[in-house]
Amino acid sequence: MSQSPATPYLRIDVARLGANIERTAARAAAAGVSLRPHAKTHKSPDIARLQLEAGAIGLTVATIGEAEVFAEHGVEDLFIAYPLWLSDDAARRLRDLAGRADLAIGVDSVGAAQRTGAALEGTGVAVLVEVDSGQHRTGVAPGDAGVVAAAAAEAGLPVRGVFTFPGHGYSPELMGSAADDEAAALAAAVASFRDVGLEPDVVSGGSTPTLTQTHTDALTEIRPGVYLFGDAQQWELGAMPPDTIALTCRATVVSHAGGRLVLDSGSKVLGADRAPYATGGGRLLDHPAARIVQLSEHHAVVDLAGETLPPLGSEVAVVPNHVCAAVNLADTLWADDGTALVSWPVAARGRNG
Repeated sequence: MSQSPATPYLRIDVARLGANIERTAARAAAAGVSLRPHAKTHKSPDIARLQLEAGAIGLTVATIGEAEVFAEHGVEDLFIAYPLWLSDDAARRLRDLAGRADLAIGVDSVGAAQRTGAALEGTGVAVLVEVDSGQHRTGVAPGDAGVVAAAAAEAGLPVRGVFTFPGHGYSPELMGSAADDEAAALAAAVASFRDVGLEPDVVSGGSTPTLTQTHTDALTEIRPGVYLFGDAQQWELGAMPPDTIALTCRATVVSHAGGRLVLDSGSKVLGADRAPYATGGGRLLDHPAARIVQLSEHHAVVDLAGETLPPLGSEVAVVPNHVCAAVNLADTLWADDGTALVSWPVAARGRNG
């Protein structure tokens, strides 16, 4: 195998990555829904290619900048799943993108629909109306989706459909009910479209925690993101067991101070996210009982729950709490196929607008 980079670095188990991609593509195909994975998780053209080759119809992204990167790398079907409020510069960038990809964006208000129409009418950029299915972050009430869709159509925009994100499914108690809420919200939104004489072609939802419980009879498209890597959140939720986790941070044991394990992988590598249900600042893949109990910029302190401490200078595999945040802190992902390490650039890193 080629020489490893210096720790800490993010390493991908290519076999596990491929199995996760294929499994989810097969699940979508069997359910008769399209798969449009969220690329904010990996930000990598190399991984996007694997997803598209496995049957994804296109990519979901969070920002115009991410869309630009993937369009530059040949992705021809992109959905910005975000309620954009367009500045003159954002509108210019979207007009340019429309010439390179089949492009759709999110709206969640009459005002945004009217502003988007004024800026993009005639470009072919389509819109999907976002509805709130229970996370209470963005999106209109499902019964108001038709009003927003009608405003977009009147403003000269192609109205492609409706979407939601069941983000409240990131909770051990709500994974199942979040999927139920999603289906009910989307059904109400479709009815609201029909009340104003519009028929949505796309009914889009899904997330990694709710993936196996999504009511696919209520959707035409799913948009999971983390499913290809997994992380400590998915492990703790029970959504992805540890033998499916494909991305870890390789870290070196730098100290045994206080009788605990101290690693060189701090929050500037792992990210600082910690959900309310998380039992630590991250986990160790090969030590299931271990937890990161203290996380600072360049140190991770691990309680091994009575296990023998790995030797100073040895390496361990750390599972970040939130893989999307960890990837956005890295310039490179190191893909391990068992014979060599290959660098995959995180090309859309930092493209947050």
